[in-house]
Amino acid sequence: MTTTRVLPPVLLLVALVVMLGLHIIWPGPRLGGGALQLVGGAAAMGGLSLSVFSAGLFRRRGTAVRPFEESSTLVVEGPYRFTRNPMYLGMTLMVAGVGLALGSSVPLVTVPLFVGIIRWRFIRLEEQMLSTRFGAAYEAYRTRVRRWL
Repeated sequence: MTTTRVLPPVLLLVALVVMLGLHIIWPGPRLGGGALQLVGGAAAMGGLSLSVFSAGLFRRRGTAVRPFEESSTLVVEGPYRFTRNPMYLGMTLMVAGVGLALGSSVPLVTVPLFVGIIRWRFIRLEEQMLSTRFGAAYEAYRTRVRRWL
């Protein structure tokens, strides 16, 4: 299915820009110190790695990476053994990590907003498509692997 929807990486960039804008305009109370900023940087890099690795698994298995394109296979190995959405989890880690690295509190409101948009615009529809496409195999996978972690 071809779609003109805004793709998740674009929403990720928008979330990061909003977060940076809030940090500059209205940062709120400062959080922690240098250690928390290092943790945030590590989380962001870990999230990037998780997303890239997970997308690579899709490519190696020859299935669609873009949302709403029909999947040719159900990928259940690697990080997909622990989460049904490692690419989205990785993006969420990037947003949260950057928020922590900035060291101010107000930009962190972006994290639950990002998760809510991803869940509403992508995950729920993708789950319906996968259920239709793979039937019992997807339902069995869904019962043993959580959506996030």
